Amino acid sequence: MSVKILMADGDLAILELAQAAMSSAQWCELVTVNDGHKAAEYLENQKFDGVVLSDQIPHVDGFELIQCLKYSNLNVGIPIVMLTAQDDIDTMRRGFKAGVTFSAVKPNNRERFHRLFNAVRGAMETERRRHYRLPYRTSVNCNLGEGLRHFVAESMEISEGGISLKPSGGVSLGQIVELELLMPQTPRNTPPETKKARKALFAERDQPVVGPQKVRARVRYIAPGGESMGLDFLGLTGPQREVIQHYIDGAT
Repeated sequence: MSVKILMADGDLAILELAQAAMSSAQWCELVTVNDGHKAAEYLENQKFDGVVLSDQIPHVDGFELIQCLKYSNLNVGIPIVMLTAQDDIDTMRRGFKAGVTFSAVKPNNRERFHRLFNAVRGAMETERRRHYRLPYRTSVNCNLGEGLRHFVAESMEISEGGISLKPSGGVSLGQIVELELLMPQTPRNTPPETKKARKALFAERDQPVVGPQKVRARVRYIAPGGESMGLDFLGLTGPQREVIQHYIDGAT
């Protein structure tokens, strides 16, 4: 699946140049807009893996869009690239204070645009992987805290970053929930044993992920009517994250 990037700039020529530079890049789906209101609408209604902004955009400028991102259910925390004029140090500093991930001088040819997108590709692929969900059904015990209410939900989808459950159980946005569930299991191919691998048997290693797992999560989204909710995992262990990654990728 390709990385989906939103680019917003008031200069149509720059947007056309970016599209031309990335038209042959199979890893990238680039959506361009030259209107801040339209960009805000996209960010509210579609999931992106990264956003490229100019500080100068009609109607809603780049810094206002960054503020919108902080309250976006779908796109909060995605990598932000801000394009500025040559040597515009003040805007770069302001951008980093606002939450910009990368700041760069606005490219003036295809080659420089290609280099820019390749430079930020890794961060955006990580974002895509974190939110790429697959169906996964299992019972989930939900504990709202010691002495507080407890209920059982059913998982619908899981990703490296979180899980969706039904029903919501009357929780509130931002609430921390203690989850207990069985992690998805995918058969693994066992590589041929080597001398080095045999030696590693005596080394300390992480315990395998077996049996019900406890995970803390924060409620990110509640569907109208409360029939379902989305939660972001907080502090998965390395083995837990690896199990979910392997489930997403499939057996290899």
